[in-house]
Amino acid sequence: MADITPAHLLDDQEDSRSFRPMRGGRNPHFQTMLPRLIRRRVQFDPWWQRLELPDGDFVDLAWSEEPHQARHKPRLVVFHGLEGSLHSPYAHGLVEAAKARGWLGVVMHFRGCSGVPNRLNRIYHSGETEDGTWFLHWLREEFGTVPTAAVGYSLGGNMLGCLLAKAEDNLPIDAAVIVSAPLVLEACSYHMDKGFSRVYQRYLLNLLKANAARKLRAYPGSLPLTPAALRKVRRIREFDDLITAKIHGFADALDYYRRCSAMPMLPSIRKPTLIIHAKDDPFMDHNVIPDAARLPANIEYQLTEHGGHVGFVGGTLFRPQMWLEQRIPDWLSAYLEA
Repeated sequence: MADITPAHLLDDQEDSRSFRPMRGGRNPHFQTMLPRLIRRRVQFDPWWQRLELPDGDFVDLAWSEEPHQARHKPRLVVFHGLEGSLHSPYAHGLVEAAKARGWLGVVMHFRGCSGVPNRLNRIYHSGETEDGTWFLHWLREEFGTVPTAAVGYSLGGNMLGCLLAKAEDNLPIDAAVIVSAPLVLEACSYHMDKGFSRVYQRYLLNLLKANAARKLRAYPGSLPLTPAALRKVRRIREFDDLITAKIHGFADALDYYRRCSAMPMLPSIRKPTLIIHAKDDPFMDHNVIPDAARLPANIEYQLTEHGGHVGFVGGTLFRPQMWLEQRIPDWLSAYLEA
């Protein structure tokens, strides 16, 4: 296996603001898939906690260490992507990088994404901000006030953008980072039907269907279709039409996409926020690139030429460097270590 350079051991003189892709590894599919090959294992012992929600459901938390003993440390909250978890390379990689800097990291798993089906007849989606908002307030009430930041990847990034835009001024975070987010859901759904992106769609759809099948086995009738009908679903948009939209009160998938895309909401964000996209992201196209003139001064937008989807691998094949694990903590340090 390649020798992966931890973020905190990279050359201190190297400017983390710019991304330089791995030599010979600019291909967007290579960038997208490589972290999933070389970052399979969690490199620390997570501390797990089941958090009961006010509506009788639950979410599972994965902490970098026992949180009550580390309650004085700055906090970094991670919201994962579609069917992601602590075991997603970007999630445990960033939590490990946060831990190395002396911060307390935590992944809030969306309902049903920790391997255990959630109880209620609902799941999660790109615009479901209630759990994230409630969790951030719970953190402050449970562990006190310390510098806190939130990072959202892909679906979790779009969700975080919506959350920040809708939030009241008392939202208990100091800064946020949004990575590889499908800020225009409808355009991204069409893009996933084209070319090699269909391979990613098939992969993600299989994860969605497997999770839904687990939920139907645990709670028969909890979703608005039968296991046989679920097996016939062929596109994510169809899944969102038959399941996501129906159980969350949308007319159909397009209604869900149009009401839950973060792009129109970005001007309403008031917290300091960094948004990172790669031009060659195979999950989306130019529609996700915001108009810089419409962004408030508190949003920093970074568009790289390369990086794929939540990839951004630099260095060499034998010594890969995970740029996000340096870029994100470096940017957040001004808010978490002030």
